[in-house]
Amino acid sequence: MTRILFVCTGNTCRSPMAEAILKSKSVPGIEVRSAGVFATNGDEASQHTKKVLEDEKITLSHQSTLLTEKEVDWATFILTMTSGHKASILSMFPSAHGKTFTLKEFAGSGDNLDIMDPFGGPLEVYQFTYNEINENINKILDKLEKQRG
Repeated sequence: MTRILFVCTGNTCRSPMAEAILKSKSVPGIEVRSAGVFATNGDEASQHTKKVLEDEKITLSHQSTLLTEKEVDWATFILTMTSGHKASILSMFPSAHGKTFTLKEFAGSGDNLDIMDPFGGPLEVYQFTYNEINENINKILDKLEKQRG
């Protein structure tokens, strides 16, 4: 079983969006969760995150989660939305070394390794973020499929 943990700041926009996208693909052998490095437990996803996912026919049932050692230990791979998130995780959780990457780094997507934070922006920014996350998730699924042989 491959366990993927998506991490962003507050666990209300990017990481729950990534979690919902990957879950919607129903890939056998993959479990997925999300958390935030500065999240408050129990918050809902942002309204625009919910709207974009609804428009894409993706179900979202989400309560924000603060990243803890428990989630780090659970994960096979921790995929962050920015290099800053990755650095925070590696400084807080030394056990996360070797399994923590930005989503774009893990997907092999060029030089800019950050997924822009749509928080507070218009719906179009959330749609752009959705497209960027979905594209990179498709790349990581191809990568994981090749690793399985």
